[in-house]
Amino acid sequence: MKIEVLGTGCAKCKALEELVKKAVAKKGIFAQVEKVEDITKIMEYGVMNTPGLVVNGIVKSTGKLLNEEEIIALLD
Repeated sequence: MKIEVLGTGCAKCKALEELVKKAVAKKGIFAQVEKVEDITKIMEYGVMNTPGLVVNGIVKSTGKLLNEEEIIALLD
């Protein structure tokens, strides 16, 4: 599983990245978590509001800081 956290470095983007890592560990799954800060790549996903969460190439969330339970639900 490939998980991308989209954001240019704001506090919410950094927080989402940490929450994603915790959610992956809690679920006990193998996942590659990558932080994407390149605005061109973010725009390629059509994300206009960060932070964004992309799982296996599919945009799951934009513009809000999800909690750990919400992230786990999106990974199922």
